[in-house]
Amino acid sequence: MICGPKWKGAGWAMPEQMLGDNREWLDSLVRKSMRTRRRAFLQKTGARIVFFTALLLVWQLLAAAGFWSELLFPAPRQVLDALLSSIADGSMTHAILSSMKRLLVGYSVSLLIGIPLGLLLGRIKLLDNTLGTLTLGLQALPSICWMPLAVLWFGLSEASMQFVVVMGAVMALILAVRDGVKNIPRLYIRASRVLGATGWKGYLYVILPASLPSLLTGAKLGWSFAWRALMAAELIYVSAGLGSTLMMGRELHDMALVVATMLVIITIGLVTDRLVFGTLEKSIHRRWGVSGH
Repeated sequence: MICGPKWKGAGWAMPEQMLGDNREWLDSLVRKSMRTRRRAFLQKTGARIVFFTALLLVWQLLAAAGFWSELLFPAPRQVLDALLSSIADGSMTHAILSSMKRLLVGYSVSLLIGIPLGLLLGRIKLLDNTLGTLTLGLQALPSICWMPLAVLWFGLSEASMQFVVVMGAVMALILAVRDGVKNIPRLYIRASRVLGATGWKGYLYVILPASLPSLLTGAKLGWSFAWRALMAAELIYVSAGLGSTLMMGRELHDMALVVATMLVIITIGLVTDRLVFGTLEKSIHRRWGVSGH
């Protein structure tokens, strides 16, 4: 005979044996899921360690073989010494802080311009057919192409570099936000109007939250373009920064410093992608129910 739920107080209560079995099953399921995630993490981490160790070994073997001069192809030890030396005298730290300050200012301006314009382009067809077409065309223009115009307008100054950073990031951000708005199901828009979310309320409570996954993708692309644009601008305009450190290493024929600076640039890009955008992506994917975990 199947034992059904028992009446207990004002509500129904599951039999103790059935509840215990369910708890054991849930506990085993949670433990299995944790073991699977831990195993996947260890495999991923192990693969990365093996790959980069092998890459470092190949680098050392090529440097030791002497196919190229040490001035052109420094060994890993030389690069590490150059990096530690630049950190010890404060030059690398100052360059990182200067570049990050320029990037944050220019990228913040790009967000303030790109997000509202992207929302408007996604909702107003006339604006999309005109300004949207211009934005799409300008997106194909490499950001460094803005540097001559920036120098003519602002001179060799911080403002010219900020202008290049903004122009490098804002186009990708506008287009990503516009596409995200266009992909919102029309049923959401109609339902929001029935519930009274019109005008700025519709943008704030419906359109903006629904387009957040695409907005984050555009923000990630915009940051990448802004970072590249800044490095290119700093290579042209000699000032404190990572790009200028690259130029200084080239002028001094110090390839160890050049490679060390390149590794710092790569590391900053990876850390930003994993810690900042990676965390935001996981949070938004869980919120919207599109995560694979």
